[in-house]
Amino acid sequence: MRLLRKFFVPLHANIINRYVMESFQWLEDLFTRTDSVAHIAMLYAIVIAIGVYLGKIKIGGISLGVTFVLFAGIIAGHIGFTAPTPILTFIQDFGLILFVFMIGMQVGPGFFESFGKAGVKLNLLSTTAIALNIAVMFACYYIFFDTTNVSNLPMMVGTLYGAVTNTPGLGAANEALGSVFGQNAPQIASAYACAYPLGVLGIIGATILIRYICKIRLEKEEAELSALEETSANKKPYKMHLEVSNKYLEGKTLLQVHDFLMRDFVVSRIVHEGELSIPNRDTIFHMGDQMLIVCAEADQEAITAFIGPKLDIDFEQSDQPLVSKRILITNPKINGKSLASMHFSSMHGVNVTRVTRQGMDIFASASLPLQVGDRIMVVGPEDAVDRVANKMGNSIRRLDAPNIATIFVGIILGIIFGSLPIAFPGMPVPMKLGIAGGPLIIAILIGRYGYKIHLVTYTTTSANMMLREMGLVLFLASVGIKAGAGFFETVVQGDGLLYVLTGFFITVIPILIVGPIARLRYKFNYFTIMGMLAGTYTDPPALAFANSICSKEAPAIGYSTVYPLSMFLRIFTAQIVVLFFCG
Repeated sequence: MRLLRKFFVPLHANIINRYVMESFQWLEDLFTRTDSVAHIAMLYAIVIAIGVYLGKIKIGGISLGVTFVLFAGIIAGHIGFTAPTPILTFIQDFGLILFVFMIGMQVGPGFFESFGKAGVKLNLLSTTAIALNIAVMFACYYIFFDTTNVSNLPMMVGTLYGAVTNTPGLGAANEALGSVFGQNAPQIASAYACAYPLGVLGIIGATILIRYICKIRLEKEEAELSALEETSANKKPYKMHLEVSNKYLEGKTLLQVHDFLMRDFVVSRIVHEGELSIPNRDTIFHMGDQMLIVCAEADQEAITAFIGPKLDIDFEQSDQPLVSKRILITNPKINGKSLASMHFSSMHGVNVTRVTRQGMDIFASASLPLQVGDRIMVVGPEDAVDRVANKMGNSIRRLDAPNIATIFVGIILGIIFGSLPIAFPGMPVPMKLGIAGGPLIIAILIGRYGYKIHLVTYTTTSANMMLREMGLVLFLASVGIKAGAGFFETVVQGDGLLYVLTGFFITVIPILIVGPIARLRYKFNYFTIMGMLAGTYTDPPALAFANSICSKEAPAIGYSTVYPLSMFLRIFTAQIVVLFFCG
């Protein structure tokens, strides 16, 4: 028995150990077999999840957001938790394409409209700051670095885009470096990661410093914004009740009055001899007629002076069979058609008095092109309003499904456009807008003019944000994992601290030049300047800080005015700098 025990017990233990080892082999393979789909999916899931959670941590009310995914990827790459380089490159490039395209779709509708009177000045200041960022980068390069080392300038480009907190620019620079250096392209994400955290703090700190340089009092700035809101004439719809007292208008049609006055206005309802009706272009004006007019606030004085005095009545409260209804445009066939071409008044017996687009009220001028997702205010008999609602779609379900075909058609066109070679004298290779610049430009154009070629560009804000953030985290994770292997050598043994220092100069110096000019030369409100600077650096934390100390919309307006052009210039100049100077 003892002999059997000596033989079988070790044998049994060996079988158990072998079973245990084989049972856990799958777990080891999941983390070590880099060519496994499960391993790659696990790698990205872990890096992105950790990065997103860490990015929510706030220090002094400021967080790095999803950019922390880059740092999580660097750590994963450093410890050898990685994937094959071709797969990392594909996911990185696809994430970048998705990210910049959705940005373009978001900013496209307002890109060209941002160049109003004040918008031109703000965009010129923003462009000046971007040029100064590049100038300071070159100055730091020649002062602090060995110019004979070919990798130093590309690393300074990475520092530049970390300092201005612009991830798409990093992607564009990475792509351009690949066309110049091939597989030996420097891992500029290391320099980007060094400069980024202090870049976020530097933007906010420099805008605070402008406040003391220019001796600005926040209470006074906010009071000026309040006064401006009360006195400024804007394009929000303005309703008023008028009585026809101009003898010249007797017997004239609504169309004739409209053409003579040369102002956009809508006569929503008219009372003639006690009878309330919906007017159309052929409705004749008579002395004593009373009417409800909707126009731009800036035009109300001129219209009142021409037609007649205001009345202290409200047709909408009268007992009559007319109804007002907000209708949601979801029918793709309506996309791009102007209000005039729809003949609401003459064909349907209703009037459109206002349009709401992305939460903003827009005056319903005859030339305004309608877009899927718009809400129109329709006034008329209930049955006629219902017929118009059916024609417009008015089905919120249709908007729940994203127009994914438009997105991928745009990406196809963007990649083709970005691949077109443009030769310049002195450049080692022809310039291409690439997978960052091409899709961005096409997305801006589709977002603004897509309706002209029957492309439905409407995407819910949540859908746009989801696709955009998905693309961003895939890009950041890939860049971080690829850069992780040599990151600590670059930072600890290399020029990491120098990247931090020069990045701080690149961040702060342009702000301290452009900010006081915007204030002292152009007299912009301080909160508008804060928003403009945040938009120039495409930095949401800086905008969040501005919004936290201002109760008005000035920071958001300044941000949105310069953001589209700034994003385009950041991506475009990244490739220009690399192709002209790093070749």
